[in-house]
Amino acid sequence: MKNNFYNNFDLERLKPSLRDNDYRTPFQIDRDRIIHSSEFRRLQGKTQVFLPGEYDFYRTRLTHSIEVAQIGRAICNYLLAKEKDLLNEEFFIDEDLVESVCLAHDLGHPPFGHAGERMLNLLMKNYGGYEGNAQTLRMISEIFYRDDDHHRGMNPTRAFIDGIFKYKARHSLFKKPLNHFIYDDQVKMVQFVFGGKKIPKELSAPLKLNQFKSIECQIMDWADDAAYCINDLVDSISGGFINIQKLSRWQEENKLDESRSMIVEEIIDWIKADNFKKKFGALIGKFVSACSLNTRKTFLDDWTNRYKYILVIDKDVFDRAQIYKKLSVDCVFRSSQLHQIEFKGNHMIEKLFTRFEENYVTSISENKLLPDFNDKIIRNEKNKIKRARMICDYISGSTDSHAMRMYRRLFDPEYSSLSDLV
Repeated sequence: MKNNFYNNFDLERLKPSLRDNDYRTPFQIDRDRIIHSSEFRRLQGKTQVFLPGEYDFYRTRLTHSIEVAQIGRAICNYLLAKEKDLLNEEFFIDEDLVESVCLAHDLGHPPFGHAGERMLNLLMKNYGGYEGNAQTLRMISEIFYRDDDHHRGMNPTRAFIDGIFKYKARHSLFKKPLNHFIYDDQVKMVQFVFGGKKIPKELSAPLKLNQFKSIECQIMDWADDAAYCINDLVDSISGGFINIQKLSRWQEENKLDESRSMIVEEIIDWIKADNFKKKFGALIGKFVSACSLNTRKTFLDDWTNRYKYILVIDKDVFDRAQIYKKLSVDCVFRSSQLHQIEFKGNHMIEKLFTRFEENYVTSISENKLLPDFNDKIIRNEKNKIKRARMICDYISGSTDSHAMRMYRRLFDPEYSSLSDLV
């Protein structure tokens, strides 16, 4: 059955497609290209909060992405059932599209979690910065399935690109931005998703432009929030980073009002009863059913339905998510244990980038420090800024363990293994 929510504008790809007669829908093709990529598989070795392998129950970027995708599909199904005045069986938000967006949303994140992202942004300050979401966009349009200069990217649909476009304001519009930007050369991607339409004056401010998201992107964003604010707490409690004593102290220090204090008391009761995993798991359904739709008018309404809707979140559930996030930041992300791990990861990334920068950017050395393919494309690139970006691509695409091995090969005199030189 044809879904009239989408049209040819939404389905158009960056380049003409050779799969017009495929048995799959265009959005299913996008999803399959994500799932079968090496970049997606590498997420199994990238930190979500805790280093992969530290314990066998911690979530990695891969398991987190799968959970986000499930929540995203559930939201699509829930909205179709609930919003009968806006959606129907022939006019609905495509769950395959949302699933592919959710699966892809963390592809650009580097090893060692958000600390690694901040370090790469610092190291790339003279070369256009680094941002995890901007890197995801670069990966699907420039890096996926790359074999030479004639084949770059996964050739995604406009709707899919727009779905991962959490931020649309370029790096140079901000003063030393920490995050929430795209790379300057990705403005062409903004032009593509908007179909070349002129951006209205009310969206000209960078923060306003960043807030202008398609409905699929909004769903992905909330599904991401739901997954990490709930499941990161489960992992933190399971790993001993959060306990009853810490929760009670945090509750007292933050002087919470009655409703927010009850949320913390609830977690304490769950830990005492040893059923916190079950209780937190049940909240996923509440986060899904907290969603509803409002309509709005935008400059793209004559071309697509994807901007006509705003995802609205029930206030009580939204407030609960904010409490969970703050609890994770204060009790986990600011803990000495995690900072020690982040310090080590940052040290390795900084040393690797600086060495590669000296070898490939400041000057071109005869030393071949990168694998043959990466070494070749960097040496063939004349522009220093682009060479630095390619070094950043290589480091950010590494798993935690691969980054550690690179560091040991280059800087540990006692490490001499020749079995992992790729």
